[in-house]
Amino acid sequence: MGKYSIYKLPSDILKDTASKHRDLRKKAKLSQAELAERSGVSLGSIKRFESTGQIALESFLKLLLILDRLDDFDSVLAPKGNENDIEKLFSSKTRKS
Repeated sequence: MGKYSIYKLPSDILKDTASKHRDLRKKAKLSQAELAERSGVSLGSIKRFESTGQIALESFLKLLLILDRLDDFDSVLAPKGNENDIEKLFSSKTRKS
Protein backbone atom coordinates (compact mmCIF):
# COMPACT_ATOMS: atom_id res chain seq x y z
CA MET A 1 0.00 0.00 0.00
CA GLY A 2 1.08 3.54 -0.56
CA LYS A 3 3.12 5.25 2.09
CA TYR A 4 0.29 7.64 2.94
CA SER A 5 -2.69 5.70 1.64
CA ILE A 6 -4.84 2.80 2.72
CA TYR A 7 -5.35 1.83 -0.92
CA LYS A 8 -3.03 -0.27 -3.03
CA LEU A 9 -1.00 1.63 -5.58
CA PRO A 10 -0.44 0.33 -9.12
CA SER A 11 3.11 -0.62 -8.14
CA ASP A 12 1.75 -2.73 -5.27
CA ILE A 13 -0.66 -4.50 -7.61
CA LEU A 14 2.15 -5.21 -10.09
CA LYS A 15 4.25 -6.85 -7.38
CA ASP A 16 1.29 -8.84 -6.04
CA THR A 17 0.34 -10.00 -9.54
CA ALA A 18 3.91 -11.09 -10.27
CA SER A 19 4.04 -13.03 -7.01
CA LYS A 20 0.71 -14.73 -7.64
CA HIS A 21 1.81 -15.63 -11.17
CA ARG A 22 5.07 -17.12 -9.90
CA ASP A 23 3.12 -19.21 -7.38
CA LEU A 24 0.71 -20.46 -10.08
CA ARG A 25 3.62 -21.34 -12.38
CA LYS A 26 5.35 -23.30 -9.65
CA LYS A 27 2.11 -25.04 -8.67
CA ALA A 28 1.77 -26.09 -12.32
CA LYS A 29 5.34 -27.46 -12.04
CA LEU A 30 6.57 -25.32 -14.93
CA SER A 31 9.97 -23.71 -15.08
CA GLN A 32 10.24 -20.23 -16.54
CA ALA A 33 11.86 -21.76 -19.63
CA GLU A 34 9.06 -24.31 -20.07
CA LEU A 35 6.42 -21.61 -19.70
CA ALA A 36 8.24 -19.46 -22.25
CA GLU A 37 8.32 -22.29 -24.77
CA ARG A 38 4.67 -23.23 -24.28
CA SER A 39 3.33 -19.66 -24.27
CA GLY A 40 5.47 -18.04 -26.94
CA VAL A 41 6.49 -15.33 -24.45
CA SER A 42 10.23 -14.79 -24.25
CA LEU A 43 12.11 -16.12 -21.25
CA GLY A 44 13.42 -12.60 -20.60
CA SER A 45 9.89 -11.22 -20.45
CA ILE A 46 8.85 -13.88 -17.95
CA LYS A 47 11.91 -13.25 -15.77
CA ARG A 48 11.29 -9.48 -15.86
CA PHE A 49 7.59 -9.97 -15.08
CA GLU A 50 8.23 -12.21 -12.10
CA SER A 51 10.82 -9.82 -10.66
CA THR A 52 9.22 -6.44 -11.42
CA GLY A 53 5.61 -7.05 -12.45
CA GLN A 54 6.23 -5.39 -15.82
CA ILE A 55 4.88 -7.22 -18.88
CA ALA A 56 2.98 -6.46 -22.07
CA LEU A 57 -0.74 -7.18 -21.78
CA GLU A 58 -0.75 -9.63 -24.69
CA SER A 59 2.14 -11.56 -23.14
CA PHE A 60 0.36 -11.62 -19.78
CA LEU A 61 -2.78 -13.02 -21.42
CA LYS A 62 -0.70 -15.73 -23.13
CA LEU A 63 0.72 -16.75 -19.75
CA LEU A 64 -2.76 -16.85 -18.23
CA LEU A 65 -3.90 -19.09 -21.08
CA ILE A 66 -1.17 -21.65 -20.38
CA LEU A 67 -1.90 -21.51 -16.63
CA ASP A 68 -5.62 -22.04 -17.35
CA ARG A 69 -6.58 -18.70 -15.77
CA LEU A 70 -7.53 -16.66 -18.85
CA ASP A 71 -11.24 -16.81 -18.01
CA ASP A 72 -10.50 -15.11 -14.68
CA PHE A 73 -9.31 -12.04 -16.56
CA ASP A 74 -12.76 -11.48 -18.11
CA SER A 75 -14.08 -10.31 -14.76
CA VAL A 76 -11.50 -7.52 -14.45
CA LEU A 77 -13.51 -5.00 -16.46
CA ALA A 78 -16.96 -6.47 -15.90
CA PRO A 79 -19.63 -3.91 -15.01
CA LYS A 80 -20.09 -3.34 -11.31
CA GLY A 81 -23.52 -3.58 -9.79
CA ASN A 82 -26.73 -4.74 -11.30
CA GLU A 83 -26.69 -4.98 -15.08
CA ASN A 84 -30.43 -4.30 -15.10
CA ASP A 85 -29.72 -0.79 -13.78
CA ILE A 86 -27.54 -0.14 -16.83
CA GLU A 87 -30.27 -1.38 -19.14
CA LYS A 88 -32.74 0.98 -17.48
CA LEU A 89 -30.57 3.94 -18.44
CA PHE A 90 -31.10 3.14 -22.08
CA SER A 91 -34.72 2.07 -21.87
CA SER A 92 -37.08 4.08 -24.06
CA LYS A 93 -39.52 4.33 -21.13
CA THR A 94 -37.07 6.21 -18.94
CA ARG A 95 -35.75 8.61 -21.57
CA LYS A 96 -37.52 11.88 -22.14
CA SER A 97 -38.23 12.95 -25.68
